[in-house]
Amino acid sequence: MKIQKDTVVTLRYKVADATTHKLIDESQDPMVYLHGGYNNTFPKIEAALEGKETGFQATLHLAPDDAFGQRDESLLRTISKADFPPGVKVGGQLEGRDDQGQPQVFNVVKIKGPQVILDGNHPLAGKSLKFSLTVAGVRTATAEEIAHRHVHGEHGHHH
Repeated sequence: MKIQKDTVVTLRYKVADATTHKLIDESQDPMVYLHGGYNNTFPKIEAALEGKETGFQATLHLAPDDAFGQRDESLLRTISKADFPPGVKVGGQLEGRDDQGQPQVFNVVKIKGPQVILDGNHPLAGKSLKFSLTVAGVRTATAEEIAHRHVHGEHGHHH
């Protein structure tokens, strides 16, 4: 079966920094997504997989604008350690608010004396990435998956 709109695609993948070639992530469980413009994966990945079948392999280089976006320095925050919840360490995450009052996840990047430095950027923002993909399976999506705009069941979303 060919990958097309409203098919469920199972992918094995590796992600590396395109500049340093350092491995960032490798799938233990495959990624399963609903194909066809549902924003369940990056558009460049969907475009490369359109019309392909199980067994297809590709290596894609995605610029920051095609992956996690450019870094936004306005998403850096410095807060007092006194305002910081106990037990959160460097590498942890806190939910806060952005400048418009919208929920924003911040990564704890540094604790420096009485100050804590938070970064609201995705950890891979600003990086060019190399995705090595293998299509492990393709099936027709169910009517419910199409209505909900994501995969259910095995490796997908559960209600």
